[in-house]
Amino acid sequence: MSSELDTMIRHAAAAMKNAYAPYSNFPVGACLRTDSGALYAAANVENAAYPQGQCAEASAIGMMIAGGDRRIIEVVVMGGKPGDGMLCTPCGGCRQRLREFCAPDVQVHVCGPEGVRKTVTLDELLPFSFGPENLSF
Repeated sequence: MSSELDTMIRHAAAAMKNAYAPYSNFPVGACLRTDSGALYAAANVENAAYPQGQCAEASAIGMMIAGGDRRIIEVVVMGGKPGDGMLCTPCGGCRQRLREFCAPDVQVHVCGPEGVRKTVTLDELLPFSFGPENLSF
């Protein structure tokens, strides 16, 4: 595992610890690496009006945009408990949000607190996706 990936995992874990998840008790952390080399980590933020919550990936994308970056080259998503073996993959909405800023071959590392559980490409998570190039007419 690369030191960059180790750093991303640490950032996602730190964000996950700060998640606001009083309703689901399911904290999630995410970390994005951009083509500038910057890292953006964030956590899920729940709301009593459930649809108003925000996923960790969406929060990190908002931070990335505010930071001036536009291209994601690697993703870490972390959820679950140590040793539970569960895969906390991005939800459908976040898969599409990531697609806006990722190429289909970008690696998404699905992690638990102990580290990487599975690595897939965005195309494996969202096959036959609709992206910005589909609007090039």
